[in-house]
Amino acid sequence: MELYQSIIFILIGIAICFFGYRIKRLGFFIIWFLLGYNIMLYLMPTINTWIPQIAGSGLYQTLLPIAGGILLGLLGFSIEKFCVGGIAFLLTMVIAIQYFGTAPQVLIIAAIIGALLAGLAVSLIKPAIIVSTALAGAYGITVGLISLASFDKTVVFFPLLLVIAALGAIFQFTKNPGQD
Repeated sequence: MELYQSIIFILIGIAICFFGYRIKRLGFFIIWFLLGYNIMLYLMPTINTWIPQIAGSGLYQTLLPIAGGILLGLLGFSIEKFCVGGIAFLLTMVIAIQYFGTAPQVLIIAAIIGALLAGLAVSLIKPAIIVSTALAGAYGITVGLISLASFDKTVVFFPLLLVIAALGAIFQFTKNPGQD
């Protein structure tokens, strides 16, 4: 990951992690953008083999992940319950893939856990928004920090993710008391 990408991930992650409920529409867009961006980064080697003409173009290598992020980010402006459920499911998948890989059994278990968490998130909408935005923001911060500091992700990924997500959730719960 480039330096500017790491810094952008950290800054956006801070905004979402600590202010996700207050800026939930924008937050949904940013979360879905980050997920789409990461998915496209993951798919770029495959896309480059399918369309070898773009493999050497820095413009395409930069714009395609951004386009993927924007397309998924636009989902953030749609139905709130779909967004919350989708965020819970996709975060589960992204974290499982990031840490455990893409083995079929990992994907199946992550999909089952993600579906259960999505159902729970939809039934508990406000706490789910706070927890999922804190977790999504923490994911952005964690990925950015690991990239900047060249930490060993197998050692620090989950502890860093959980500590930052907990701080973000606690901050949001204290700043957004009661039901809206």
